[in-house]
Amino acid sequence: MPKGQGKVIAQNKKARHDYTIEDTYEAGIVLKGTEIKSLRNGRVNLKDSHARIDRKGEVQLVNMHIPEYEQGNRFNHDPTRSRKLLLHRKEIDKLIGLTQQQGYAIIPLRIYIKNGYAKVLLGLGKGKKKYDKREDLKRKQVKRDIDRAIKDHMNR
Repeated sequence: MPKGQGKVIAQNKKARHDYTIEDTYEAGIVLKGTEIKSLRNGRVNLKDSHARIDRKGEVQLVNMHIPEYEQGNRFNHDPTRSRKLLLHRKEIDKLIGLTQQQGYAIIPLRIYIKNGYAKVLLGLGKGKKKYDKREDLKRKQVKRDIDRAIKDHMNR
């Protein structure tokens, strides 16, 4: 199965608007008891979340919000705790080198279930400037107008 395929739980739609995604990585997520149950219910928020590499050389997913599981009494989890991501050492070393460059960040693009395991698709992104975002919006609008004109012309 290719990267990013599986039962999609959540997507970070704002990521492609705010960043130019240059490369993607698939990582496993270390979850605790009730987190996977809440995640399977589709209750997760990727907004404002990002990944960072700590001093030990481990990748942590920060600010991802998984709400508490309703049936999970006292064994429930902390909704916004940092979660460890599972990547190969080569990938982590490559990410360390790339994120030390100015303007690069590791952004979660989507969370999905693949072969029974929770996975996250990480994107290596370079922050866009305001004028880049406006340019993208203009390009998208022009493409939409052209597609609409072609469709109207074909229906005549």
